[in-house]
Formats: sequence, C-alpha cells, structure tokens
Amino acid sequence: MNAIVLVLPGGKVRNARPLRPWHLAAVRMRPFTAALRAVPGLDVTQVSYSQRGWNGDGAAVRADALTALRQRLAVHPDAAVVLVGHSMGGRVAAHLAAHPAVRGVVALAPWWPGDEGALLAAGQRVHVLHGTADAWTDPAASRRETLSASTAGVEASWHPVEGAGHFMLRDPGRWHDWTVERVQEIAALPR
Repeated sequence: MNAIVLVLPGGKVRNARPLRPWHLAAVRMRPFTAALRAVPGLDVTQVSYSQRGWNGDGAAVRADALTALRQRLAVHPDAAVVLVGHSMGGRVAAHLAAHPAVRGVVALAPWWPGDEGALLAAGQRVHVLHGTADAWTDPAASRRETLSASTAGVEASWHPVEGAGHFMLRDPGRWHDWTVERVQEIAALPR
C-alpha cells in the first residue's frame, strides 16, 4: 500500500445532525472516491461525519476524520496519507494536516475563512482547485491561504476554474481527473 486517502465531504456552518449517505455533501464526493479507488496502491475511505456542521470549533467532524485516519493507519502503519476535502472537508483537512503521517492535502473549493494556511506543515504538498464564481466559499480566501502556506515552506498551488461554482458541476471530469493526478503526485505514484 503506497498511500491512504481520506475523502472528506463538505457540510454546513452549523448542523448537529449526522451526515447520511444520501445527503448531497456525501453524494457529491462519491465520484471522487470511486475514481481514487480505481488507482492501484491507494487505500481510499470516504469519511462520514457524526455531525453535518462545523459547529463552532469543528471538534466533532475533526474527531471523526482523525478516527478514520487512525483506523486506516492501524491497517497500513507506514503509508503516507493524502487528504481530499471539499468545502468544509477542506477545512477539516487543513486542521488534520498536522498529523505526522499526512503528506499532503487536495482541497476542492475549500472553506478557509481564517488562518487555515498556517495549519499546513512545511514540507507538505497542498493543491487547491476553486471555481471563480463560487458564492458559497470564497475563492479569494482559499487563494490567500494557499499563498500564505507557500511562504511557510509548504509546496502549495492554487488553480482557478473560470466561471465554476461551488458544487463542481461545471466540467466535473476536470475536477475528478485533476484530483486523481494531484493525489498520485503527492503519494508519489506513477500516473
């Protein structure tokens, strides 16, 4: 096993109900999860949160992701970890990036309202893809945090999708292919 990949769905600012498989945040990430599972050498898990929202400090969703990470590392203790997060999942990924096994983050239209760039560790790779017409999460904020991370020794890149909104519906193949390529790059797998 070359790498563990955690796929982290989006969510809401506040919502204490559990994320269910039929919620759009979970459904939206299934094609990404399927595409990544087709890559040899990857152990891919799509995380399901106990709460749909960040709810203050994000403790519940961060704990859910950390539990999933620890479970996969128990099976593959020497594997590198790549986190793939959309929206709130991008925020969860940034907060989980301090774990020593995490090699990098692929963030899709991440919700990075604060200093998430400072959470990313020097030596990691972080790639962000964000629609320029996103009205749910701020592309300028994710670009700013990506640049902030790059000045702190993170190999970081920010890529716009011109005219695309938050839900990755414009040119979905581009989002999927780009994500798989970035995960393979971070995990050092042949493309």
